[in-house]
Amino acid sequence: MATIRQRSPGVWEVRAFTGRDAQGRPTQVSRTVRGGKREAERVAAELTLRRGSEAGKVTVSELLDLWMEQNTPTWSPSTLANHKSRLVQLKADPIAKVRLARLSAVDVDRWHARLARNGVGDGSIRNQHQALRAAVTQAVRWGWVTTNVVAVAQLGKRKQVPRGALGEDEVRKVLAAAEELADSLLIEPAAPIALRLAAITGARRSELAALQWADLDGDRLTIDSSMAIIRHGNPEERKTPTLRDDPTKTANLRTVTLDATTVEALQRLRRYHQDLGPWILAVGERPVNPERIGAWWRRARDRAGVDGRWRLHDLRHWSATTSISRGHDIRTVANRLGHANPAMTLRVYAHAVESADGPVATMLGQILDEQEPDDAPVLAVIEPAGSVT
Repeated sequence: MATIRQRSPGVWEVRAFTGRDAQGRPTQVSRTVRGGKREAERVAAELTLRRGSEAGKVTVSELLDLWMEQNTPTWSPSTLANHKSRLVQLKADPIAKVRLARLSAVDVDRWHARLARNGVGDGSIRNQHQALRAAVTQAVRWGWVTTNVVAVAQLGKRKQVPRGALGEDEVRKVLAAAEELADSLLIEPAAPIALRLAAITGARRSELAALQWADLDGDRLTIDSSMAIIRHGNPEERKTPTLRDDPTKTANLRTVTLDATTVEALQRLRRYHQDLGPWILAVGERPVNPERIGAWWRRARDRAGVDGRWRLHDLRHWSATTSISRGHDIRTVANRLGHANPAMTLRVYAHAVESADGPVATMLGQILDEQEPDDAPVLAVIEPAGSVT
């Protein structure tokens, strides 16, 4: 296996994995190549062929380490933390000691069965499976194996009951409670607008924290970044983590339209906040910590007497579910949520699509019975276009 990275125009770094040292640490050789990318690819192929015989000795655990090393620079801090946790779980299982060249679908199926017997939940099994599948996909790309046996293996699924969504009355109660708390100076003035924006736009808490006044243009709000929380090792430093303005989860820019009430609330807040810093939800040069927005939600939720199982993220689900069930098309909802592919919206919010099925049946029946159909929007459903992340 060899990787190619461009260090500067016309200069490439080619690195190849050569095995493990006495302490089990991965070892590599590297070459600097001057010229075009084709020359760098030729050198990479040469190193890969030279080390091909050693690739058969790589274990699943070693492959996972290399996969992590290869992709860490491109992952957000939260994604990196999630994958680190999954790899710890993976390496605790005997499958980690299997040599990649000998890994079979049977090994993967038995691994799934062991996890299930040990009481590991479906979600955790699925997450670990996806991590291993991605690592083996990389091994296929490197030419170490010809087939991704993890993709071939069956990932068992239990029938799951949809989580459901917040009711309209519950959302209104929480927003009203946030206003009461802000008026009483028990939470920051920005808290009510933060929760309303979460419900109107479906933005994630990290995206809300990254909003700046420059992103607002009349009733149009541009969401193009998210606030990553970087924690440091020192226990004292962990109390005040670094907040870094990163791209959104899908690295896509999106612009959403706001309703008149939300625009008016933002204008009121702007009169107090605009001269105190660039951030919509914070005063000063430092943005609000996304976890603080979660705390605002919990305070308002508890004040409103709403069930404690509902999370801030459920405002995003409420926004999507309500929009789809009221007949708005999937592509528009997907764009507001920032989904890279509307197919993901269909999978996540299939229950909302089903709830919109009744009005469609009524409309079709009225046409067949030669009645004038009710004026109602028709849900536009598009075919899924494969899996997305």
